[in-house]
Amino acid sequence: MKKHTPMAEGLTLNRKCERLTIGLDLGDRSSCYCMLDEAGDVLLEQKLSTTPKAMRDVFGALPKCRIAVETGTHSPWVSRLLSELGHEAIVAHARSVRLIGESKRKDDRLDAFTLARLVRIDPQLLCPVKHRSAEAQADLIVIRARAALVRNRTTLVNAARGLTKSYGERLGRGNARSMKPKAAQDLSPELKNALGPLMREIESVSERIRDYDELLESMSQNKYPEAERLKQIKGVGTLIALTYMLTLEDPSRFRKSRDAACYVGLQPGRRNSGQSEPQIRRTIPFFGAEEYLRTWALWEE
Repeated sequence: MKKHTPMAEGLTLNRKCERLTIGLDLGDRSSCYCMLDEAGDVLLEQKLSTTPKAMRDVFGALPKCRIAVETGTHSPWVSRLLSELGHEAIVAHARSVRLIGESKRKDDRLDAFTLARLVRIDPQLLCPVKHRSAEAQADLIVIRARAALVRNRTTLVNAARGLTKSYGERLGRGNARSMKPKAAQDLSPELKNALGPLMREIESVSERIRDYDELLESMSQNKYPEAERLKQIKGVGTLIALTYMLTLEDPSRFRKSRDAACYVGLQPGRRNSGQSEPQIRRTIPFFGAEEYLRTWALWEE
């Protein structure tokens, strides 16, 4: 693979009259890109660091190009950065690009080359997706960080209960939110001494979760007042309302509520046979279909 050199940059910049196409295979530490000219010939194949500075240095010096990347950890900020630099950034759905995912000769250089060829022929072959805005992503990270703490607390509580049972005793009744050191007050002294640090850690994690709950309530009141409409639905609180809104982000993208259901993966399957076209039933994870549609209607009002 060629190294990134000023001479290579000059070769590219001299082709301003051409419509360049680039496939960018994103890696955690470094990324590979392949540049094609209008005829589909390879102009450049290089590697760069997966950092904002490196991306700006390389792609900021290029004329407007069509650049394709695959969905992944780095694709949200990379696609936003490329758009800010004036390029046409296309984010390919990784599971839909079978030429890459199922290839027996898979490496970063070939993946970048394949992306470039596909996006040059027809961007729709990549099943392009649109990432949410930076602000919405940051707010959604708050919800996901809270979820990580809840998972850790559940693991700690299950460990405490299991260790207690293996010693022939039991912790006091109560859910994970009420699990505090005093829940071990009826245990034997040796078991209480062994589980003390673990119980204090559970209490500390619960406090951090409550901090996130307060942050989400403040966010709901100050940034997303529409969440109050969604909370009119039975069983829908601040957490579900904000998750729903931040996942969809822009309701104007959908013509009707069923389109939104498909967006979050609730599209019913089909099994056509002759004149029969039955739909395979799908369930709504948070609440029933009627409440789902009613929720969407409330948000659209």
